Amino acid sequence: METKVFDCAIIGGGLAGLTLSIQLANAGHSVVLFEKEKYPFHKVCGEYISMESYNFLERLGVPLSSMGLPMITEVGISSPNGNMLKRKLDLGGFGISRYTLDSTLAKIATAKGVLVLEETKVADVSFVGTIFTINAGKETYRARVACGAFGKKSSLDRILQRPSVNGHEKKKNYLAVKYHVTTDLPANRIELHNFKNGYCGISKVDSDKYCLCYLTDSENLKENGNSIKEMEKNVLMQNPFLKKYFSEAVFLNEQPYTISQITFDKKSCIDKHILMLGDSAATIAPLCGNGMSMAMHAGYLLSPLIQQYVKGNISREQLEGDYTKLWNDMFATRVKTGKYLQSLFGKEILTNATIGLLKHTPVITDKLIKLTHGEVF
Repeated sequence: METKVFDCAIIGGGLAGLTLSIQLANAGHSVVLFEKEKYPFHKVCGEYISMESYNFLERLGVPLSSMGLPMITEVGISSPNGNMLKRKLDLGGFGISRYTLDSTLAKIATAKGVLVLEETKVADVSFVGTIFTINAGKETYRARVACGAFGKKSSLDRILQRPSVNGHEKKKNYLAVKYHVTTDLPANRIELHNFKNGYCGISKVDSDKYCLCYLTDSENLKENGNSIKEMEKNVLMQNPFLKKYFSEAVFLNEQPYTISQITFDKKSCIDKHILMLGDSAATIAPLCGNGMSMAMHAGYLLSPLIQQYVKGNISREQLEGDYTKLWNDMFATRVKTGKYLQSLFGKEILTNATIGLLKHTPVITDKLIKLTHGEVF
């Protein structure tokens, strides 16, 4: 029997992949989505989502307005020496754990007719003629369009021989660590605390929990005997705000969720004819403002193009060219801004001086904050 050809195959069941799958299913297209984990599961993520994607998620069926989520309207940024900058957020955001949000979206996708294959790892993707062949688990799937939404790092990067993984061992890389805690931070506030070669964000999510997530140069870990606890004590807690949180907060998970060997090298939103979204298209520095909203926004831009291609109204060349242009127009400046801000944060003397300066130049501060938040879609 001939294998069914799906309109679209999506590799990765995070926010980018799930929201794209729902949009395509709503338009009547057949979609298969591969996720290597089983829902619900935790992901290393700051869990602050810009309001730019609030209405979009509600349109897809996520009942955000009835979930009692914290609305975040102000930010506090501290330097390693404890100097604190406070500003109102023009657009702002809301807090929700990925454990809750991703599993909610997976249920919606399944109800819409998306074939959601959990605990299914994609081993290979090839493109011949007009059809993609995807080997996943012990099965083979075929699709007219393939999308990569597999995140910051994946074995597929190496399998596809993506330029971003060449010479990886020589590149500067980072470690991300996340906890859920209970603490007394105001629910409408997100804080970003700098320390030597890194920064830590904390904000409220659902279920009266707070997400405490930090990114650090992997050298910090090596210098502390590869012990996360020692690194937190010797490096992060030199910032007095972080010392307070790590000393007084109740940590709800005994062991942190971690992801290592993160790089922020240039990637492409098209690779081997696979359409990339989110961190698969460009590893998004947290200081870009909100990688989650950017990932979902990319799917919002891509969905109508896929629909036009599947209907035969545009060519593959036009599909790939139009998506590349839309992606660059919407996100290229934001990604560069995030990388620039990241180059400032975590350098002790520079960060101390920058925070001190920004406290006295609110117009500049507000412009920088605006650059890290996109437009409502």
